[in-house]
Order: sequence, then C-alpha cells, then structure tokens
Amino acid sequence: MTIQENLQAINQRIAAACARAGRNPAEVRLVAVSKTKPAAMIDEAAAAGQQLFGESYAQEFSAKAEEVSSAVEWHFIGGLQTNKVKYLRSKVSLIHSVDRLSLAREIDRQWGKLGRRVDVLLQVNLGGEESKSGTEAAELEELARQVARLPNLRIRGLMTLPPWCDDPEEVRPFFRQLHQLAEGLAKLAIPGVEMRELSMGMSHDFEVAVEEGATLVRVGTAIFGERQRAGG
Repeated sequence: MTIQENLQAINQRIAAACARAGRNPAEVRLVAVSKTKPAAMIDEAAAAGQQLFGESYAQEFSAKAEEVSSAVEWHFIGGLQTNKVKYLRSKVSLIHSVDRLSLAREIDRQWGKLGRRVDVLLQVNLGGEESKSGTEAAELEELARQVARLPNLRIRGLMTLPPWCDDPEEVRPFFRQLHQLAEGLAKLAIPGVEMRELSMGMSHDFEVAVEEGATLVRVGTAIFGERQRAGG
C-alpha cells in the first residue's frame, strides 16, 4: 500500500475508535513518526494531507527539517539529552518527552534566546521500565509545579510509552492511568499547567489509546513501513 492509502486506513481506524468511545474524531491528531525516514517520504505524506510529524533524534531531525519542502508541523517525541536541545530550537511546536527539571531548564534557556515559548508534555514512566524515560507517577505533581515556573515553557499535557505487549488490551490500564493522572493534575489548577493533550498509542495499540482518551497518537510503521535502521 502507498503512504496515502496507509494514512487513509489509519484515519478511518481512529474515527472508528472515536465512535466506539463516543468521542469527536477532531479531538485526536495523528503524529506521523518520521524518524529515520527520508525527507522525500515526509513530502509524500504531506502531499497526502498529513501535516504533523514526529522525530526522535535531534541532530538527524535538524538536518532533515531543512530538506523537507512541504510546510509541516514538527513535534519532538523521543528521549532528549540536554545538550541536544539546541538542535530543536525554533523548529518544533511541541516536545513530548520532558521528564526532568534539568531538561526543562535547558529548553527554557534555548527558547528564551528567541524570546519565545514552546509547548511541552511531561513524560511519565508508568511501567517502571529502566530502559524508558519518564518521571515516576508519584513525582509528577512536583515536576509539573517546578516546570510550570519556567517562563518560556507551557505544559500542555502528558505522554507515556507503556511496556510492549502483543495484545493491545494489556496496555489499556496504562493509558487509563495516564488519563487519570491528567485529570488529577487538572484539578490542582496549577498556574501554567493545562492538561489538554494526552500523547499515547503507537502503530500496534493506538486504537485502544484513542478509546482511553489519547489526543495525539504516534504512528510510524503503519504509515511508512518497517524501521530502516537499528534504534529507529
């Protein structure tokens, strides 16, 4: 199938999941995960109507963004080292993976150079996996309060990457927990903290994520095909 056909199929599945959950499909945005994929494939997806793309490697993204000819919106969705933040400055509209105060401070510093603000999501590690980034659920409120004090960031919601399970139903509790954490944070009414976005769900489980409240689903393989290199 072509990229256009894949996008149509995924959007139909998102709409069906929204119908099952009684949600408006307009509440859910598809992030096409384009890490390791060439600029030409991104332009092809953009020509098919996809506007939002997610990248995970800062330096690769910085170079690729210059090669993409289409007017697209970029999100950064991968684990982010503090010394790589400079490669994202002014190029991304949302960073999904803020999991520690030191990273937030560097993002604040880099966007401060521009006199601009950037939207971020706080990443939560709900599976307790050491191999994955994310703050602990018990530490989320304190992190939110600390990051909210930084003038050049706006907290827009939460992100999680649950443990891999062959059966998407097995990860439903993680998606439900993230939704509950977001609701709890929203009730605290912390200045500068909004819970309008939930970034959760990938190629194999995004329909369950949508049913549990996802507003951003990160889909790569189902759009572009299998990964092109290790770590992609």
